[in-house]
Amino acid sequence: MSIRPLRPSDWGDVRRIFLEGIATGNATFETEAPDWETWDRSHRPDCRLLARDDAAVASAKSPYAVLGWAALTRTSQRRAYEGVAEVSVYVAAAARGRGVGRALLEELVRASEAAGVWTLQAGIFPENAASLAIHSACGFRSIGVRERVACLKGAWRDVVLLERRSASVGV
Repeated sequence: MSIRPLRPSDWGDVRRIFLEGIATGNATFETEAPDWETWDRSHRPDCRLLARDDAAVASAKSPYAVLGWAALTRTSQRRAYEGVAEVSVYVAAAARGRGVGRALLEELVRASEAAGVWTLQAGIFPENAASLAIHSACGFRSIGVRERVACLKGAWRDVVLLERRSASVGV
């Protein structure tokens, strides 16, 4: 597996994996994937990553060589919060449980610090145990639960708030 910057030409795979996450009902409040232009405008250009299965790429055996992606969005346009970003990590259904999410998140932490981000935050459904575990392993801590924060398909859902403060940026 290799991780590289996400490119606009990756959008088809990124969208497919995003839709797989939506289908689980435990990854996001979104119910459909946006178009590239909308997604591009809402995510930081300096912290977008793509994980690929190098063997599948080399052999051209699989149309699903992309294993997952990770990206950051700004939490606010206010200058005081320019070093605070929200994490998104999505892993293809066929690649879950293989360390892809953790590898992406570890690299996203490095990329975020190189970009001057001092705080990463994530909002994760309590039912998404795998994502909670990956974030914890990467230094995120739970700071609380937003109870019944939003409705998804007629059901009010809680979100666990997590954050990771950089030890090298903003100290």
